[in-house]
Amino acid sequence: MSRAPLHMTPVLWSFRRCPYAMRARLAIAASGVTVSLREIALRDKPADFLADSPSATVPCLVTGAGEIIDESLDIMRWALAQRDPARWLDMPAEGEDWIARCDGPFKHALDRVKYASRYPDTDPAPYHTTACAFCADLDSQIEGWLFTRPTLADMAMLPFLRQFAMIDKPWFDAQPWPQLHGWLARFLASSDLAAIMKKYALWTPGQPQVSFP
Repeated sequence: MSRAPLHMTPVLWSFRRCPYAMRARLAIAASGVTVSLREIALRDKPADFLADSPSATVPCLVTGAGEIIDESLDIMRWALAQRDPARWLDMPAEGEDWIARCDGPFKHALDRVKYASRYPDTDPAPYHTTACAFCADLDSQIEGWLFTRPTLADMAMLPFLRQFAMIDKPWFDAQPWPQLHGWLARFLASSDLAAIMKKYALWTPGQPQVSFP
């Protein structure tokens, strides 16, 4: 694990619309742990961010001890290890399998559907089918939530299902996935989402600290 300069308050490098950064912010907000939020533009990454992030991707957390956490799920677990009032970490082991499917085959397919122009030699149709199969499986699992109440698995996956739905929302809403639709609709209308989607000015060196949540 890399080390960065010591900060009194943890620093979270973020980009508002990135689903990976969204789920990191969801867990930090749920934990109540205060971080210094640094919003960046991915097309113009600050030198300070590149010095902190080994992968040059958001989110990236620098803890108060200077430890760097460069993976969104690890940031979620770090925050919830500090404080987990809603018991998101208390979930069946199957939740980890769902997260792995979302981050693996589903995200791979999602990228090739949403960003088809980036893959000019790839037919998006089979990837769309893969994404739809995942949605159908989720629909059969959900009864209000993935398990009996919201857990890490729900909050780790919902930003990516939101991204898939927004590719063509009328089409998505017409699919035979009633439980999935209700699950996503509750998230879209939630105070949890509203709290993490506030707009912040882009970070610049020397600006006052922006506390989050």
